[in-house]
Amino acid sequence: MKSPSLLAPALGLVIVLSGCATTGGAGSGDNAAARNPVDPYERFNRTMFNFNDKVDQYALKPVATVYKRVLPSFVQTGVYNFFGNLGDVWTAVNNLLQGRVADGVTDVMRFAVNTTLGLGGLLDIGSEAGLQKHRQDFGATLGVWGVQSGPYVVLPLLGSSTMRDSVALPVDFAGDPWTYVNPDPTRYIGTALRVVDMRAGVLDASNLVEDAALDRYEFIRDAYLQRRAGKISSNRERGADAAYRALPDDDDLDTKSDNSSSLNGGATAPSTEPTGNKDAQQDKAPAAPAASGNQPAFIPAPSGEPAK
Repeated sequence: MKSPSLLAPALGLVIVLSGCATTGGAGSGDNAAARNPVDPYERFNRTMFNFNDKVDQYALKPVATVYKRVLPSFVQTGVYNFFGNLGDVWTAVNNLLQGRVADGVTDVMRFAVNTTLGLGGLLDIGSEAGLQKHRQDFGATLGVWGVQSGPYVVLPLLGSSTMRDSVALPVDFAGDPWTYVNPDPTRYIGTALRVVDMRAGVLDASNLVEDAALDRYEFIRDAYLQRRAGKISSNRERGADAAYRALPDDDDLDTKSDNSSSLNGGATAPSTEPTGNKDAQQDKAPAAPAASGNQPAFIPAPSGEPAK
């Protein structure tokens, strides 16, 4: 059975559980909701955040560390480019749905060039030819159409999301060409390789976040929501989601860092594909918390995602 058909009921269950966790949480849960209305499910989210963090610490991060140290950089770049090329297909569809016709046409051209001249997408010939890389997903499309983000949600294994983006995830999975690869073992191995490569790209950034953030949950939540609000606001050129100040959205900077430095940082949906040239992104900066207030600033750091 394909993953989208399994994911939809799973996401529905998560949403129901998050609602139950909120309604059952008098006292501290209610106080948390009063402090930050965009995160009314904070108690459930923190529990899921800790679960994801343990999975990352004991499984994903060690494997990603070995992957980064053992595999030659050109192999890692090839994996990154290959799945990024597949991501251009769904990005093109979403750009067209959002009315960004020029960007959609560019995405189609990138896919055609990289697939034919770039050895099936292993080489990013499109960027060298001046075809700008974009990244879109169905959650962003719904935002452009006027659907509000809804509360912040931390999904099992997938990480940071919102109610709107969680509902959009099955559509994103269905729109990912890799979902339809056969036989099944090939698809499973490729999916695992894809996740490990994404995690390996943020190893340095994750260490920076662990050292800098007093409360990693709040840091990742606020950075995710602020970045997401900036993307939606830029896409539709008007107000941002929730109460978060919109940041300028530049597709050149819209890298895998949306997936965060761990399972908690962002939903690992097929639509969240890496963008741009991998080597050029080594100097991209992860989010860092502001000195005060609820809205983090984005402060340059030694390395970002992916650093291969």
